[in-house]
Amino acid sequence: QVQLVESGGGLVQAGGSLRLSCSASGLFFSKYAVGWFRQAPGKEREFVATISRSGGSTYYADSVKGRFTISRDNAKNTVYLQMNSLKPEDTAVYYCAADLDIATPVPRRYDYWGQGTQVTVSS
Repeated sequence: QVQLVESGGGLVQAGGSLRLSCSASGLFFSKYAVGWFRQAPGKEREFVATISRSGGSTYYADSVKGRFTISRDNAKNTVYLQMNSLKPEDTAVYYCAADLDIATPVPRRYDYWGQGTQVTVSS
């Protein structure tokens, strides 16, 4: 049974930082690209960042480029999202997802999803 579990969300003031973790089990983790997506109330789910199987390639949404960093540790079956200089508009539920293919910003390409972790940035 495949499971993706996000953690690390919480309440932070604008300008602060959080590090999200996505821990995977039940799959050959190093064969999957992993992406982070987010969904704010009343909005569609949007792409945040993605990382290739080896970690050698990363892609970011323009809205987070330069502030967020995605990384992975295949030995620990974990992907991280370091979020710095957080803004109120970053408030959302953050989801990680695994794709048995290339890293992509397209949500429907992902095979497995976690349950999400809430990030709230106060002004």
